[in-house]
Amino acid sequence: MALLVSSWSNGVKSVPKDYVMPPERRAGDFVTVCKEIPVIDLQNDRSEIVQKILKACQEFGLFQVINHGVSDKMMENMMALYDEFFNLSVEDKLGVYSEKPCKGCTLYTSGLEYAKEDVHYWKDTLKHPCHPIDKHSPSWPEKPARYKEEVGRYVVEVRKMGFKILDLIAEGLGLNEGYFNGVSQEHTMAINRYPPCPDPSLAMGIAGHNDPNLITFLQQDRYGLQVHKDGKWMGVEPIPNAFVVNLGYQIHAITNGKLKVVEHRGLLNSTTSRTSIVTFFGPNPELPTVVEPAKELVTPSNPQMFKAYQYNEFIANYLALAYNCRPGSLNGSALDPYRL
Repeated sequence: MALLVSSWSNGVKSVPKDYVMPPERRAGDFVTVCKEIPVIDLQNDRSEIVQKILKACQEFGLFQVINHGVSDKMMENMMALYDEFFNLSVEDKLGVYSEKPCKGCTLYTSGLEYAKEDVHYWKDTLKHPCHPIDKHSPSWPEKPARYKEEVGRYVVEVRKMGFKILDLIAEGLGLNEGYFNGVSQEHTMAINRYPPCPDPSLAMGIAGHNDPNLITFLQQDRYGLQVHKDGKWMGVEPIPNAFVVNLGYQIHAITNGKLKVVEHRGLLNSTTSRTSIVTFFGPNPELPTVVEPAKELVTPSNPQMFKAYQYNEFIANYLALAYNCRPGSLNGSALDPYRL
């Protein structure tokens, strides 16, 4: 437990040497918030929403949504819950702590496996599966006492929102309603806590990476998320009670390259903790799920880019790249083995 950044970093005056990134792996110059990233109101006209989402997915691989159906109060309660969780005593968090991420509910620090890293990320993460709730909630933290009840309600609402957005994407592509349901069996949450850092220019929250799953929904409370586009990093504005929606490798493959997978990273600040509540939708790696381009999107002018592959094989390849690459290029080109 002493490894958790949140357990030892309060009041430190300098960045420990094993958290100091080499110059080439630091965030670099200050990046301004990009005002071009689309913010889409899900209560607007449906045809307008569909076109805006499709354009955002093609240009950015990312957008933000408001009026999405998850109440402001619920989102505020979740941020308060996780602020309380990360401030619990060491003893109260021992039940879910591990030296590295596991399949179940796990509280861990830095990246994939602390002991194997040459330099560490300035973050702690609580990660656990969410669906079905009855199956997974017994493994969730016992404290705060309201954890299972509040997170259970949140999971239901985010799941509704997620499938709604996937259907809007499918509609924009000319695919049937529910097209992505078969590759959205797994629903996992990762709550990242980035404590204040005495010198954010030396350390990193998380380096640039692409998500391995289908689609990701992120709730953030403060600035720190950046995306890479056209050779440069751009900041994503933390809009109150909005969700950031970013696309992962699987939707890029299924849409035959029509939709963009977005590289993103997390930065630090010197004054306050930053929390991101991240929900991942994607195939279940424990099931024999085949991923391949939608036949409707393969045409003579847009020939098939990827062969069919097993998702569990992809994940094994992704993790191998992540373990073998230094932070800063976490997962290389994970789809390369499946290109035609």
